[in-house]
Amino acid sequence: MNQTILIIDDSDLVLAMARDALEDAGYRVETATNGIEANRFIFSRQKPDLIIMDIMMPMLDGNKKAKILKDNELSRDIPILLLSSKSDEEMRELVREAGADGYILKPFSPAQVVAKVRSCLASR
Repeated sequence: MNQTILIIDDSDLVLAMARDALEDAGYRVETATNGIEANRFIFSRQKPDLIIMDIMMPMLDGNKKAKILKDNELSRDIPILLLSSKSDEEMRELVREAGADGYILKPFSPAQVVAKVRSCLASR
C-alpha cells in the first residue's frame, strides 16, 4: 500500500491509537501535535496522501487549518478528515465550511479510522 497518512492531534493517546490502527492496516503514518508542526510534512516533497486533523488544538483550530490547506494550491488536493467529539450535525457543518472531505467522531474504534481512511482515499 505505501500511502502516507498524517495525523494531527494534541492528544498523545489519540495519536497512538490512530497511528497503531493505520500502521496495522499497512499505511505509513506521520504525526504532529499542532497545525504548525504539521507543515513540515504537508509541504514536503513527500506530502501525505491524507490528513486526519483534530478540531480543538492549540495555536490553530483544525477546521481553520483545513480551510487554509484547501485554499492553498500546494495542498488543496490532499483529502482531510476532521476529528472531534462534536455532534454529527456540528461536524457536517464544520466539514462544509472548511472544505474538508469528511470526519471521524471521537471516541473512535481502530476499525472506524481504517474504514473512513480507505473510503476517503478510494473516492479520490
